[in-house]
Amino acid sequence: MSKKTKKVGTSGRYGVRYGTKTKKAVAEIERRAKQENVCPYCEKQKLKRIAAGIWYCKKCKAKFAGAAYFPKSEKNV
Repeated sequence: MSKKTKKVGTSGRYGVRYGTKTKKAVAEIERRAKQENVCPYCEKQKLKRIAAGIWYCKKCKAKFAGAAYFPKSEKNV
C-alpha cells in the first residue's frame, strides 16, 4: 500500500476528494499557519497561532488579532 500524503502532506486526509490543486493549496496554507512567524512588536520569530485570527508572541507575550491563517493579510494589489 502506498502513502497518500507524500505530495499533499496533511491534506491527504481528504483522500481522493477535492482534487490535487485544492489539496496542495490547503497543505501550503496549513504549513504556513503552523510555522512560527515574525512578531510585529519585538521582531522575533516566536509568533504562534492560538485560534483563527488570534496570534501570540512567546517572547514579548503580545496577543493580537490578525488574519485567519497568517499574522497579516496578504492582499494582491
